[in-house]
Amino acid sequence: MSIKSLPPELRPREKLLRLGPRSLADAELLAVLLRTGHGGQDALGLSHALLQRSGGLGALLRDVPRSPGLGPARRAELGAVVELARRSLVQSLADRSVFDSPERVREYLQLEIAHREQEVFMVLFVDAQHQLLAAEELFRGTLSQTSVYPREVVKRALAHNAAAVVLAHNHPSGCAEPSRADTHLTQVLRSALALVDVQVLDHFVVTSSAVTSMAERGLA
Repeated sequence: MSIKSLPPELRPREKLLRLGPRSLADAELLAVLLRTGHGGQDALGLSHALLQRSGGLGALLRDVPRSPGLGPARRAELGAVVELARRSLVQSLADRSVFDSPERVREYLQLEIAHREQEVFMVLFVDAQHQLLAAEELFRGTLSQTSVYPREVVKRALAHNAAAVVLAHNHPSGCAEPSRADTHLTQVLRSALALVDVQVLDHFVVTSSAVTSMAERGLA
């Protein structure tokens, strides 16, 4: 069924205006951004096709430059939307304690690293009030492991004059369960950072569908 054949109240743009953006499915939201279709498909049909080919909204937006079926103008628009979302999340974390908005932390981490094909290790550096000072991607690894050097984490924490850090890495396998290696690494980093009076607040394991807090599991 094409957008034009839908009753006006069920068309993505009108539905968004009536019921708000949260009422729309991923394909409907994408159709609002695309506005028009391509290759005989309307905007909604193109959105469904793009999501199916890319493996979901997160994967599509994470790799906008290589998204099939999108021309340069549309790739630029979607890229701008992703960057605006990222900057909004960073600003919200900088304006308040990261623990005042745990869901924003999870959203930010998923946007940044959930869909990477390799493991990526990130550190959020925070001040004494737990407000974000900086977020840095410090290490990249293979599909199965990342080489993380505690000395480099300590150096960056000192450079930012951080009082604490939040650690995070993705699991390309899609399993959000912390491994024994994750637990060991957390303890190594906790000990190294304690020498310079920097606290480890949490360590998150990130996938496209979940973000696991190791602190909530008693592992960080």
